[in-house]
Amino acid sequence: MNDKPLLRIENLSIGFQQPVLSGVSFAVNAGQCVAIVGESGSGKSLTSLAVMGLLPPTASILSGSISFFDTQNKSVRIDQLPQHQHPFRGTQMGMVFQEPMSALNPALTCGTQVSEVLVHHQKMNKAAARNQTIALFKEVDLPRPEWMFDAYPHQLSGGQRQRVVIAMALIGNPRLLIADEPTTALDVTVQQEILDLLRQQQRERNMGMIFISHDLGVVKHLADQVVVLYKGQVMEQGPAKEVFAHPQTAYTKGLLACRPTLHHKPYRLPTLKDFLEPDTKPAEIANPIASPSTSKPVLLKVSGLNKWYTTPPGLFDWGKPTVYHALKDIDFQMSAGESLGLVGESGSGKSTLGRCIVRLIEPEQGQIFYKGQDVAHLAGKALVAHRRKVQIIFQDPFASLNPRLTIGATIMEPMLVHRLVANKRMAADKTKQLLERVGLSLDAFDKYPHQFSGGQRQRVGIARALAMEPELIVCDESVSALDVSVQAQILNLLNDLKADFGFAYLFISHDLAVVKYMSDRLLVMHKGQIAEQGTATEVYENPQTQYTKTLISSILE
Repeated sequence: MNDKPLLRIENLSIGFQQPVLSGVSFAVNAGQCVAIVGESGSGKSLTSLAVMGLLPPTASILSGSISFFDTQNKSVRIDQLPQHQHPFRGTQMGMVFQEPMSALNPALTCGTQVSEVLVHHQKMNKAAARNQTIALFKEVDLPRPEWMFDAYPHQLSGGQRQRVVIAMALIGNPRLLIADEPTTALDVTVQQEILDLLRQQQRERNMGMIFISHDLGVVKHLADQVVVLYKGQVMEQGPAKEVFAHPQTAYTKGLLACRPTLHHKPYRLPTLKDFLEPDTKPAEIANPIASPSTSKPVLLKVSGLNKWYTTPPGLFDWGKPTVYHALKDIDFQMSAGESLGLVGESGSGKSTLGRCIVRLIEPEQGQIFYKGQDVAHLAGKALVAHRRKVQIIFQDPFASLNPRLTIGATIMEPMLVHRLVANKRMAADKTKQLLERVGLSLDAFDKYPHQFSGGQRQRVGIARALAMEPELIVCDESVSALDVSVQAQILNLLNDLKADFGFAYLFISHDLAVVKYMSDRLLVMHKGQIAEQGTATEVYENPQTQYTKTLISSILE
């Protein structure tokens, strides 16, 4: 790292109809990583879009300046240029977006999308652009780079797609790289690989980097400087080590305290409210949650469960169909009122197992005993009755809600379908009680999903599951995409509801810290099989397999 300036932002304010970002100032030098942290809506991504000249048409820069220093160290005011005339985008500036499937065109091969940067900006011929792209694919550790060049995005894993997006940002050899939440939805092992790759490329190229995240564990291991944003304003900034060791504001202290750790299991997680409201005291890191009694009856028993998918050969492929074994001889059981954690990488079979239990998909072989009854092949009214008792909370609260139904109608619908209430008035009354129970105001009843934040939508999903008065709830990555502060609120809510209603959780996640906090016992899945199981403390403190050891070592705290 050196002191040669790349980017300087001074008193930047951005607004739509009113200011949403006010007086933001910071600088990025060559070889330096500056992290911008904060909750969703704090203005992190808006700042990066302004730097790249990609602000939405309804947003405008109200005041302040964005200065970029070119290769001659001459300052250029980006904020004074029309967005379509941005001189550095794609050449001296590159950007890695959060969701690679949204950043990649599904109709074009990965190689075409990366190499077109060279063809467009450097006027390189297609053959030379192809060779340089394949070389970069090797550099970012993509396997079979020649095949990857001709592959489409849907043929790649999440981590591989993110590496393609990184290659696209690096292909122009930028001096400044902006990474906007590039690892939020990735497994801990893949996340570690992507972070190592970004850091390696930054050092080798002496790039400046703006890293945007709400995950302070990631930022702590990557950033040189930290800028903390809250509601569009800088709360504090400075060297990363100082900010993490000695946070100066209540907001930063709250962000640091919200995330579960592997070393403590508080009765309740601290939330931002504990720190921002002077009349409340932060939750104590004490009183570990008691494990359920082993004398409780068995609620769920899975025996010899197998699930596979068969992909037919292509039109011109005369070979045999491809069989993917998603679950292989799964055996486990859980007690009434227990919280059972299911952890593993993407593709390990976690969600497939959860959906088999809920009977959203059919297993090929095996038995699923619920209260002693084999439900693996139920049909008709018996299946309907089972689905009322076993509910699921999905990972994406927006995709799992019908955008055309109000929140009230969304929660009322299953009650009416299962005839749990006599009429719509009773369903409405119960829905309003549930909304209050999950921390939403009554005016949410007549609103639509798009009018709520991610955390609020997840509360709606929880309320909908509770409407069925279930005995078992499958939480499928239900907090993985949420800010740490919202995540803490949802985890506290789930524990409160469990204490009040006594149901059991199958808690699925790739985040071992969250699973360890929520769970009494853990199952570790790897390639469709259970690699090991035990109490949450036993698995963390004394892992029996190399795979579990790798998962634990990849966690950033």
